[in-house]
Amino acid sequence: MKWNGWGYSDSRFFFNKKGQAEFTGKRYRLSGLLIPGLKDWFESTFGANLQHKTPATAILNSSAVLPPTLNDAFVEELKSTGIPISFEAEDRVFRGHGHCLHEIFALREGKVGRVPDMVVWPSCHNDVVKIVELACKHNVCLIPYGGGTSVSSALECPPEESRSIVSLDTSQMLNESGYCTGHEPDSMEFSSLGGWVATRASGMKKNIYGNIEDLVVHVKMVTPRGVIEKSCQGPRMSTGPDVHHFIMGSEGTLGVVTEVTMKIRPMPEYQKYGSVVFPNFEQGVACLREVAKQRCAPASIRLMDNEQFKFGHALKPQVSSIFTSFLDGLKKFYITKFKGFDPNHLCVATLLFEGNREKVLQHEKQVYDIAAKFGGLAAGEDNGQRGYMLTFVIAYLRDLGMDYYVIGESFETSVPWDRVLDICRNVKARIVQECKDKGVQFPPLSTCRVTQTYDAGACVYFYFAFNYRGLGDPVHVYEQVEHAAREEILANGGSLSHHHGVGKLRKQWMRDTVSDVGMGMIKSVKDYVDPNNIFGNRNLL
Repeated sequence: MKWNGWGYSDSRFFFNKKGQAEFTGKRYRLSGLLIPGLKDWFESTFGANLQHKTPATAILNSSAVLPPTLNDAFVEELKSTGIPISFEAEDRVFRGHGHCLHEIFALREGKVGRVPDMVVWPSCHNDVVKIVELACKHNVCLIPYGGGTSVSSALECPPEESRSIVSLDTSQMLNESGYCTGHEPDSMEFSSLGGWVATRASGMKKNIYGNIEDLVVHVKMVTPRGVIEKSCQGPRMSTGPDVHHFIMGSEGTLGVVTEVTMKIRPMPEYQKYGSVVFPNFEQGVACLREVAKQRCAPASIRLMDNEQFKFGHALKPQVSSIFTSFLDGLKKFYITKFKGFDPNHLCVATLLFEGNREKVLQHEKQVYDIAAKFGGLAAGEDNGQRGYMLTFVIAYLRDLGMDYYVIGESFETSVPWDRVLDICRNVKARIVQECKDKGVQFPPLSTCRVTQTYDAGACVYFYFAFNYRGLGDPVHVYEQVEHAAREEILANGGSLSHHHGVGKLRKQWMRDTVSDVGMGMIKSVKDYVDPNNIFGNRNLL
């Protein structure tokens, strides 16, 4: 794994000597392929120049990491348990950050702030109980660590924390069972089950399988007060407020999730991708709303706006035959010339159907029939499949951008159906205006997609990026723009977060989001379960 970027060390985008983009490694369908359209899109969109590079620090300088602040009595008792521990700089730095822009930007420059003083690897529930008991006894701060994919500053060590900070890494507690839960967040390669529960995660196939709160049957969590768990695994209980909902979304502030019982399904018999082109975003949203109204959404349905469509097109790998190239040209001609779709307004929905083959085919026809009523044209399986394949490599693109003075990020919200178009339009416009006001010299990329549908609304993802050449403090400018975008989301009736969580990045809006009384309830639970703030990551509160 990279210590200062996303994903595996052998997997990355780069521009070769001919200026063509490539993706290295052998882990993904895109690996080893040329991506001929990316360079032109990258340079024209951001005003970037391949001659202007900002390479990342290649190797962590251990001397840049402050020596650990250790609680000797805690360490000695912990050693006697036989639970693996480490004080190594590399282990501590790796678990001292998530993937917010400011975190990765600093690491690329070799700057390391407050990191855990040591790392501990429990292998079972009882190991966690021992660790928490010793932390309480010796007043040590614990920060649970799952897969490290947080984008809410949740893993950052509070700089004002004077106690010894221990990263409690749960990676050795995972079991592979070979079943399908259907929960597939974009970070599923690296994120953990405990992290999904602690952040109230959502996956791209939630239309069939549900969000994490729909999949969890039983949870066990170790807190400073003891272990929280229900007495049985019944499918539903009417026993007062559901304690699972105190655990889900607690973001490491109350304890460590050690065991989770999940619903499972047989692996789907049949899987089919698809895509639909709409003449504009408005008709695409109307189609998704009708699909949700009729409760016939496929496993996944995601609508990209025009800017994101062009972005996705730029990531298309080089075709292997003249015939394939000819067919692609024919499709483009049919859509833009024969059907009259404007290339600067059209948008695309990607689809994924799963289940029994006969039912999938019936389901597919139903969705395409609805799409046709809103001007949608079937655009083939290949486009749909490529769209979902890109889900797992798109995060690597931020590292490529930062190699050439381009910084960017994504953030999300949920919003009622009657506000979807307004929020998409207004937030994108606010990002463009804020970048201009803050002195960004090049027009930013400001784009969105509708990624999840519900009866009452949808999840919307925003992406923005800009060329920061000429800016003295690009991260500060970025944070100002993101802050303004979040304010715009809330002003337009959107939620603080759909599934990324709050962490420290968004906690300033928590009181307005859940009310004074709601904050008081959360704080009361924290004060009772963890009176000495052993789980002192300072998320949420």
